Amino acid sequence: MQDVLEQLEAHIRSRYEIEDDDEDFTVDVHLFDYGYIDSFGATALIAHIEQTYGIQVTNQDLMMYPLNTVREIAAFIQNKKGN
Repeated sequence: MQDVLEQLEAHIRSRYEIEDDDEDFTVDVHLFDYGYIDSFGATALIAHIEQTYGIQVTNQDLMMYPLNTVREIAAFIQNKKGN
C-alpha cells in the first residue's frame, strides 16, 4: 500500500498545487474539510484513480467507504484491486 499512498500523495500535491512545505497537508488530513479539494477536484481525482489504477469507483463505493484522506483513498484502491 505504501507505493499507492506515495503515488497518490504526489499526484494530489501536484494536481492541486499543494506546496511541499504546507504543514497542514499530511496523508491523514481531511482533503475536503481543509479545502485542498472541492467537488470539481473530487471528480477529477476519481477519474485519475479509475484511469491510473484500472478500477471503477461507483456511487455505492462513495457511500460505503470513507474517501476523505490520502490514506483512506489508498486503502480503498488496494481493496478494490484485491491486494
